[in-house]
Amino acid sequence: MKKILIAGGAGFIGSHLCDALLARGEELVIVDNLQTGRKENISHLLDNPKVKFIEHDVVNSLVLDDEIKAVYNLACPASPKAYQKDPIQTLKTNFVGTMNLLDLAKQKGAKFLLASTSEIYGDPEVHPQVESYRGNVNTVGPRSCYDEGKRVAESVTFEYKHLYNVDTKIVRIFNTYGPKMDIDDGRVVSNFICQALKGESLTVYGDGLQTRSLCFVSDLVEGLIKMMEKDDYFGPVNLGNPCEMTILEIANCLQKVLGSNSEIIYEALPADDPTQRRPDISLAKEVLNWEPEVILENGLQKMIDDFKKRIK
Repeated sequence: MKKILIAGGAGFIGSHLCDALLARGEELVIVDNLQTGRKENISHLLDNPKVKFIEHDVVNSLVLDDEIKAVYNLACPASPKAYQKDPIQTLKTNFVGTMNLLDLAKQKGAKFLLASTSEIYGDPEVHPQVESYRGNVNTVGPRSCYDEGKRVAESVTFEYKHLYNVDTKIVRIFNTYGPKMDIDDGRVVSNFICQALKGESLTVYGDGLQTRSLCFVSDLVEGLIKMMEKDDYFGPVNLGNPCEMTILEIANCLQKVLGSNSEIIYEALPADDPTQRRPDISLAKEVLNWEPEVILENGLQKMIDDFKKRIK
């Protein structure tokens, strides 16, 4: 039986993808260097005979004897805190790592899906963001290692399709949340939950009127699988929740779910932090028959239950 390779499979989204694929009867090769992925995320899978785990950095070429039918590339830190820690490694992961995984897909005759990001739109001047929008990215800012890295990864993925006829696909992932997110992830939902559960004030950066659109991880994973299974379709396709909320509205929603009245404190907005983020998912609806279903309050409760078990 041919296997599916998930690079970054011990990470937040990758580990949920592994669970979903196993539930469908697939055999998996999970590849992760554990830079930001956690073995705890997949510990329940490691004794499964249908799962092989390889600790490996995709910046180095990967040689496999296994027959592979599909490659999901989620191998990159996704939070600003994580990807800014080693920006050169972030760039290499997106460029060299993507090429190495594409070479593997080419060698194995496998389909290839790149998990790109809404960050390629930068601080957008078009709202909501459609796939045809080319973005407003600061190439010399602190977030550029990730933003530009993903843009290059998209270019490389396109060229392997164009030059080598690899069946490649690109999805652009918008803000995603749910269980297994790192407690010190540094992004808005995980920050708020950690602070609220510890009885601390909620930290809002800027005036709190900047917006995000939050998609629960199970919805996102369903979109990834639908895209991989869509024959002869390249994309790119936005995957996210078009329900746009301000940071303050997210904080208020969390307080309501927790029954908390934590104080809100304000700090300076980080450089190049986007002021608006909302996907246009018309294409995903039309081509993939996909749209998110989990409402925010329900998703937050599942994430809170998970964080309660892990916060010391």
